[in-house]
Amino acid sequence: MAEPTADFYAHPTAVLDAGCRVGAGSRIWHFCHLAAGAVLGENCSLGQNVFVADGVTLGRNVKVQNNVSLYGGVVCEDDVFLGPSVVFTNVKNPRSAVPRRGEGHYQPTYLERGVSIGANATLVCGIRLGRYAFVGAGSVVTRNVPDFALIYGNPARQRGWMSAHGEKLFFDQSGFARCPATGEAYELDHDSNTVYSENYSADGHFAKA
Repeated sequence: MAEPTADFYAHPTAVLDAGCRVGAGSRIWHFCHLAAGAVLGENCSLGQNVFVADGVTLGRNVKVQNNVSLYGGVVCEDDVFLGPSVVFTNVKNPRSAVPRRGEGHYQPTYLERGVSIGANATLVCGIRLGRYAFVGAGSVVTRNVPDFALIYGNPARQRGWMSAHGEKLFFDQSGFARCPATGEAYELDHDSNTVYSENYSADGHFAKA
C-alpha cells in the first residue's frame, strides 16, 4: 500500500505499490496502478485504468481522466488536467532490441501549473508546457509551448491564447485583453510573443506573474 501520508480513497481494484506517496483527499478509481516512487499531491483524481510510473510527480489538484499512462520523467505541477487517453512518451528513439531504460535515456516532459490537455492528444517527450497552456483534443505536441498558448493540430501549432479560466483571449492593438468569464487582464508582449497575466506592481504596471 501507499505510504500513509494522509487520508485518501483508492478503489479496491487499484494497485498501489509499496513506496508510492498519495496526498490527502486524492481519489484513485478502478484498475489504476501506482508504481513505487510515484508521487501524487493533495486532492488529485485518477480516473479508471490510469498508470503512474516510478519517477512521476503530480502536484495538487491534478485531474487525470480514464486510460492515461504517465511514464517515468513526467512532472505535472498543480491544477493540471489530462483528458481521456492522453499519451505520454519518454524515449525519442525506441527500439525493441536496443535497451533504453532509466536515467540517461528517459527524457522529461514537464507540465507547468494549470495546463490542460485534450482527449487523445500525444506529447512527444523532452518538452515543456508553460502555465495554463491549452492543448486541443487529438493534437500531437512536438515542441515547447508558451504560457497561456492555445495549440492544436498534427503537428500542434499555436492558434491563439487562453486565459487561466479556460477562455479564449482576444488582444486589442495595444496588446491588452480581458478574460470574458472573470474580467482578469492580460498583456501580450508582441516582441517576444509572451503573455503576462494580471499581476500589478505598486505603480500599476503589469509585472511577470
